[in-house]
Amino acid sequence: MIDFFNWPTPNGQRAQIMLEETGLEYELHLVKLSEGEQFSAEFLAVNPNGKIPAMVDREGSDGPVTIFESGAMLLYLAEKSGQFLPPEPRRRWEAISWLMFQAAGVGPNFGHAGYYRNRAPEPVPAATERFSKEVERLFTVIDGRLAAEEYLAGSYSIADIAGFPWLRMYERMGIAIERFSNVAHWLETIAKRPAVQRVLKDS
Repeated sequence: MIDFFNWPTPNGQRAQIMLEETGLEYELHLVKLSEGEQFSAEFLAVNPNGKIPAMVDREGSDGPVTIFESGAMLLYLAEKSGQFLPPEPRRRWEAISWLMFQAAGVGPNFGHAGYYRNRAPEPVPAATERFSKEVERLFTVIDGRLAAEEYLAGSYSIADIAGFPWLRMYERMGIAIERFSNVAHWLETIAKRPAVQRVLKDS
């Protein structure tokens, strides 16, 4: 059994999608961010960084194991389940490379763009422009990749699971999705997966 600590943000959604896709048994513990529960002593014992998601696998190979950071969780769950990480070395490293691309580029820049475009108490034009341009550049990179491959690493993998919850928020980022037809098709395809639908229905 896995204790899964989460709230339905894009980072949280991708970890939960992975749990649903693998079929591993888990118990969901909601961490109410608006009430500051991520800073409670109980949660900080799981993730000292005070961010969701996080998890404790009660049945790790050498005893209970604690994992935080959604990218690390995707890798752990892929190895534990033997799913969604290609076994062939070339494809495996493609998947890991695109996973790191999501963690280092997509997540942070989409988060900043979303904040400055939609939530900042006062307009900050320079920041809005900077992060909006970077979001558009990242969409261009991904669209180019998906012109050559159905999925980021050839087959559906942790790389796609990592990116999907962020890229589906294109409207909040000011992205005209018709300019990125390959991303649009990819989003539609992933959104039809039953595991994805189970997670998104509660979001």
